[in-house]
Amino acid sequence: MTEQQRLAEDAARVRQWRRWGPYLSERQWGTVREDYSADGDCWSYFPHDHARSRAYRWGEDGLLGLTDRDCRLCFALALWNGRDPILKERLFGLTGHEGNHGEDVKECYYFLDATPTHSYARALYKYPQAGFPYERLIAENRRRGLDQPEFELSDTGVFTDDRYWDVFAEYAKASAEDILIRITLANRGPDAATIHLLPTMWLRNTWSWGRTGDGYPGRGQLSAVDPLTIQAVHPTLGALRLCAEGVPVAPALLFTENETNTARLFGFPNATPYVKDAFHAWLIEGRTEAVNPAHVGTKSAFHYRLDVPAGRSVVVRLRLTAAAESAGDAFGAPFDTVFAARIRDADDFYSTLVHDFATADERNAARQCYAGLLWSRQFYCYAVKPWLEGDPAQPPPPVARATGRNAEWVHVDNRDVLSMPDTWEYPWYASWDLAFHTIPFARLDPDFAKHQLVLLLREWYMHPNGQIPAYEFAFGDVNPPVHAWACWRIYKMTGRRGGRDRLFLARTFHKLLLNFTWWVNRKDPEGLNLFAGGFLGLDNIGVFDRSKPLPTGDHLEQADGTAWMAFFCVTMLSMALELACEDPAYEDVASKFFEHFIAIADAMNRLGGTGLWDEEDGFYYDKLHVDGTRIPLRVRSMVGLLPLIACEVIEEETITRLSGFRARMHWFLDNRPDVARTIACMHPKGQDGFTHRLLSIPTRERLTRVLRYLLDEQEFLSPHGIRSVSAVHRDHPYVVDVLGERHEVEYDPGDSKTRLFGGNSNWRGPVWFPLNYLLVEALERYHHFYGETLAVEYPTGSGRKATLAVVAQDLASRLAGLFLRDSTGNRPCHGGDSRYAGDPYWRDLVLFHEYFHGDTGRGLGASHQTGWTALAVKCFEETARRRAAR
Repeated sequence: MTEQQRLAEDAARVRQWRRWGPYLSERQWGTVREDYSADGDCWSYFPHDHARSRAYRWGEDGLLGLTDRDCRLCFALALWNGRDPILKERLFGLTGHEGNHGEDVKECYYFLDATPTHSYARALYKYPQAGFPYERLIAENRRRGLDQPEFELSDTGVFTDDRYWDVFAEYAKASAEDILIRITLANRGPDAATIHLLPTMWLRNTWSWGRTGDGYPGRGQLSAVDPLTIQAVHPTLGALRLCAEGVPVAPALLFTENETNTARLFGFPNATPYVKDAFHAWLIEGRTEAVNPAHVGTKSAFHYRLDVPAGRSVVVRLRLTAAAESAGDAFGAPFDTVFAARIRDADDFYSTLVHDFATADERNAARQCYAGLLWSRQFYCYAVKPWLEGDPAQPPPPVARATGRNAEWVHVDNRDVLSMPDTWEYPWYASWDLAFHTIPFARLDPDFAKHQLVLLLREWYMHPNGQIPAYEFAFGDVNPPVHAWACWRIYKMTGRRGGRDRLFLARTFHKLLLNFTWWVNRKDPEGLNLFAGGFLGLDNIGVFDRSKPLPTGDHLEQADGTAWMAFFCVTMLSMALELACEDPAYEDVASKFFEHFIAIADAMNRLGGTGLWDEEDGFYYDKLHVDGTRIPLRVRSMVGLLPLIACEVIEEETITRLSGFRARMHWFLDNRPDVARTIACMHPKGQDGFTHRLLSIPTRERLTRVLRYLLDEQEFLSPHGIRSVSAVHRDHPYVVDVLGERHEVEYDPGDSKTRLFGGNSNWRGPVWFPLNYLLVEALERYHHFYGETLAVEYPTGSGRKATLAVVAQDLASRLAGLFLRDSTGNRPCHGGDSRYAGDPYWRDLVLFHEYFHGDTGRGLGASHQTGWTALAVKCFEETARRRAAR
């Protein structure tokens, strides 16, 4: 059976191939949903030190593990090298308070392969043989300032002389309910070494909170069937068995309860002698009484003590199977046959996605990019109402909680598998990140892409007022309105004309109407079609923290906020026109969005004389209101580039078919000549009548002026994409005095040097994938309209002319190049780390960071943001197509 067949069976609900997957979070501690503090300091309330001892309320986490889609039964690895102070059951990282640039995982792990149904999945964890340097990582990062780089695990020397383990976790499905597990432990060091492996299975604790009903099944039980078999019985999942192989050594069986060690954490007697951290106590502290000798409980493990010669490896095999399917020899010849078949299936599946003419390096990078995207699908559970109220069986939460974080989002009841921005640093959904995730998912798993977009618009996510929840730290924060764009792109990507999913388009369009109305009513303070949304995804890029009241007490007219709304509006117009082709009722709303877009574009270009356009500089700027005066904030940043993305080409054929829309459009154009002179949509193209029209914020002349900055290597154009702030501000920072207070923005290509909007946020220079991707798309649309008639100097000052199609292709190549080997064997994303260039155990590994250094391309921020950075696969494809065309 092929992977495509499995996807079809799952979609038809013939077999639940996607019931099991790597949905187990990489980090549950330190999250908002586990925070019951008075001050909302989630990092301090549930720190890493508590994670091994404290039962989670809303989910689970583990090392390279898997779970079912409701996270009822979990499996993951636990390791001990004989030197660590704690059992390695989860990834370690610094909290937002500890890191000199905010929270940051301090581990080396890689997602190597996966298929959409998780019929095959493979990941790697590099585990030092020396004691893990927890305290040193904390102390050194705390000592360093904002002007210094983060202190990483590799900087501690624990990988010197290759004294580490490569731990590979592989999963292959023989059927939807029969999962084969292969764990390979490779000693990369020069000496023989010992490692303790504890493959661990446990039940998520849903019974200790005093609640019943949906989502709160009663306590199940794990028990020993024989020395190599553990049976799990769960009230809603049924009976399953985890079988272990008795080689290379016979394992010991360990059992305990997934219950909090209240004695250790809070000084209160434990309700049971067997608690969550029992395996740590048994193995590292030598407390044999910590585990249940009766071999029953809700958490269990096989303990292997493995002595491995230098340069050699050992393999441990297990099998997790629904009891109804258990039969025969679990580890006979079919075991390896199934693995081989699933790997072939994965190869076949990706051969259709990664074209034959791509280089081996491109295929490797693309495969890991897709794998990271799939491993980032994780179970997420957070119901706000019971979270605010507290649980009957637990101490009541602080009174302030009822009016604190997310108190206005009591309808939110999330219990789904969602695409996470990053598996450790951002183990929760973020609405605008997720929209970008769906673009690569459309090629990989189109049903899942659509499901994610529909989900965020459902009534248990979207606020009754029409706002889409942002992320768990503050559902009410303002994320850029990119959801409509994602729905429209997915609609076009997942079917040919005449066979596209119009039901999906209509479902999302209707809910997006509510969201658009929320934006118009809440974020246009003066009703002038100039928007001030606050955060808008660009974190600390502005002169001020735009999520807080301005120091002037007035408001800001945001070039990016207004551009985002124009982008939203013109996308809704395209969706309405498509739906109107079969249902004339949509023509009226199409006319509404046509005229609304023109109103926004007109305000941005002309309000008060020039709107947000600066004629002298040839750039768009935010304008600050101070005592009735509008002051332009002349920072050359992504804020002024975003107006370029608000463009769409409408085919004249479509307009001709829709008589009602056509009549209203022509009336508007005929009766508003003032607007017609400045808005690009008034300029149809074609030798034999009109073929298509362009709706965009900048006219052709203004477009070319902004492009001079965009394509200038001394400004925005870097070897690795478009910088978020012009490099001109390196030597010429923008400085403004407001009410006697100095504010400054300078070009900052690497880690942030300001704590404005968080220490791990930096839009003051680095290359960010999502906005680069939108700019590449926009350039392609402009070329579709202007064609060969518009050529620009590229790069600016070079004297060479190029069409916008060529510019878009080259930008895509620059972005792809972040992850591909250069002439020296280095990948820019790895920042010159020699291991990734020459070491055979590192050189094929690729990381997809949150953002990239504006000069060198070194990866920064979250190290596994294979959510929106998975857009890189589209750039690999474009680079390969361009090469093939030549």
